[in-house]
Amino acid sequence: MPPSSQVLVFSKTSFQRERITPKTPRALYFNDDVYVGFCLRGDVLEFSAVDTQLGTAFYTLDQSPDDRPQFDRHKDTCLSCHASGATGGAPGHLVRSVFTDRHGMPILNAGTFRTDHTSPLSERWGGWYVTGTHGKQTHMGNWLVENKRDPAAEGNAAGQNVTELKARFTVANYLTPHSDIVALLVFEHQTQAHNRIAQALIGTKQALHFEAALNKDLKEPADKRWDSTKRRIESAGDQLAQCLLFSGEAKLDGPVSGTSAFAKEFAARGPFDKRGRSLRAFDLNTRLFKYPCSYLVYSNGFAALPAEVKNHTLKRIHDVLTGKDTSAAYAHLTAADRTAVLEILRETLPDLPDYWKK
Repeated sequence: MPPSSQVLVFSKTSFQRERITPKTPRALYFNDDVYVGFCLRGDVLEFSAVDTQLGTAFYTLDQSPDDRPQFDRHKDTCLSCHASGATGGAPGHLVRSVFTDRHGMPILNAGTFRTDHTSPLSERWGGWYVTGTHGKQTHMGNWLVENKRDPAAEGNAAGQNVTELKARFTVANYLTPHSDIVALLVFEHQTQAHNRIAQALIGTKQALHFEAALNKDLKEPADKRWDSTKRRIESAGDQLAQCLLFSGEAKLDGPVSGTSAFAKEFAARGPFDKRGRSLRAFDLNTRLFKYPCSYLVYSNGFAALPAEVKNHTLKRIHDVLTGKDTSAAYAHLTAADRTAVLEILRETLPDLPDYWKK
């Protein structure tokens, strides 16, 4: 779990909210499969992990000294928020941006935003610390709202292009002094992509379960495929393909640069094709990644999807990259984008169907 992935949230929007203030933010760390939440003097460490059967699983680890530490699986507490309409009905992640007062309390009457890679920067990071430079682009990070009646009138000029946080809280209490803007951008894409993978998994399992029950009740052959089942699976695969290919991604209006080693470390992980290209290569001028296809196509969660939805998703991605699908959802992809991503995937993604290799 790379320390450089640290991002810090000071809004009271998690179950250890009594531990969270602008002086004691909650720290989050992540890799491709696992997220860890740490609260200063918290009772537990919080974990979420990709589960290839359930989408996402949630755990805590007691912080009291113990000769035999044990992870506790949570099946209800976390799911009240993390398996709701906000996560597409499947166990998943929820990233929020809220106007936050000096005590860390969300000012809910001022409005809230759910955040993913389609969100404009102007609506991101309310209640979060953000370190990095981003030019004239503005965001809601680093902002302790004083004017609760009209936060927009107050504005957040002092929260922009912040490169250190030591004046705001004791940074020595955390693994690093950063809440890196590039890590935040990756975090928000990744949580949404994990949600789409979980939705495809759970939606396909449900569709196949209902179909099996229907075939049994109607005394139809067990392998009879109903149009309704096919439509549900294809819809889940289409949504996943759009997410993986960054459909609707909010454009950057200028260069973005972080303050930690996150971008360098993340980009170095590959895999790389013969020309040294990788889906982890950053752009950070007009968009997040140089090659607009998510690195989560290499993830265990994607690899373990039911064949019905995985095959449809791969077919949709192939149709887009080869120019067969020119629908509006993929208008952001140039011919050069499509060719580059196609070539990278052919060389780096294992077990592709044969038609990918022609």
